[in-house]
Amino acid sequence: MIEKPAQTSVEINELSRKRWSPRSFDANRPVSRQQIIALCEAARWAPSCYNDQPWKFIICDKFTNKEAYDKLFNCLVEFNQGWAVNAPVLIAVIAANKLSFNGEENRWSGYDCGAAAATIAYEAVRQGLVTHQMGGFDTEKLMKEFSVPENHTPMAVIAVGYQGSPDSLSEQYQNTEKAERSRRPLGENFYMSEWGKAIE
Repeated sequence: MIEKPAQTSVEINELSRKRWSPRSFDANRPVSRQQIIALCEAARWAPSCYNDQPWKFIICDKFTNKEAYDKLFNCLVEFNQGWAVNAPVLIAVIAANKLSFNGEENRWSGYDCGAAAATIAYEAVRQGLVTHQMGGFDTEKLMKEFSVPENHTPMAVIAVGYQGSPDSLSEQYQNTEKAERSRRPLGENFYMSEWGKAIE
């Protein structure tokens, strides 16, 4: 198992430090029902505008419903199919575009879904699981295959499972799997008091 703890300038929580996005999954090790429910509970308590909770998640477990899993897997682009094939669970993240209490456009729904998806990633770390979030999928196909209503937007698909050996991946994926994690310097993205003034 590869660990890639974040190298931070100050101490941060362990879940954030340990979370990363591997592509190697153990194809033979299922995720338990209790673990799946814990991931859902973590997302349920994410913050959202007006507490509207605009997220919808379709969870597809290869070990309990292969047909549903295959439907979601077949929505992925070929590059993602090449490694996600070993992930035992795929989760479609879908945003409701309208506020539930007044039917007006919810311009924050994607932001809120991202927050809920992030809590899944951190809960997965706590459970000893790994996640990899993907934007590479066919939106229209996903909407059709799962009868997603209008005024909803698929945002991502998350692969969930136990980490596998990077040697199980093709060479195409192994290079990034074994590469060190990196981030831009703090001051490039975080400003203090005004635009462009790097935080120190």
